[in-house]
Amino acid sequence: VTFVVCRSLEGLKTFSYLEELILDNNLLGNDLLLPRLPHLHTLTLNKNQISFQRNTCKILLDHLAEVVPSLQYLSLLGNIACPNELVCKEKDEDDYQRYRYFVLHKLTNLKFLDTRKVTRREREEALIRGAFMKVVKPK
Repeated sequence: VTFVVCRSLEGLKTFSYLEELILDNNLLGNDLLLPRLPHLHTLTLNKNQISFQRNTCKILLDHLAEVVPSLQYLSLLGNIACPNELVCKEKDEDDYQRYRYFVLHKLTNLKFLDTRKVTRREREEALIRGAFMKVVKPK
């Protein structure tokens, strides 16, 4: 097994029927650009450099909604954007839930986010309040 650190995903455009993509432990950030992958249903981006700085995560989630319309499973654990209390002591379960609402507001077809199944109640809350749930730090 060979592991390669990815900085560009340009070569993926030749794999238009790709269904699962694991990009864990790389140097990918909010400027991540995937080609259109209409069959991709699983994407893991654990332990990369994705954050909620300015509006960049919103732009990334909008991009994913456009280029991977079949996405049902997304994992962002280990990124700054995913406020996990096990990784960052300043974060708590409320921060994580707000993050989930925000992501689910943007990616409405998700069935799983990180390690948890998306509940009907979460989906309803995401539709109503998800746009206002972006987790940001005061300056």
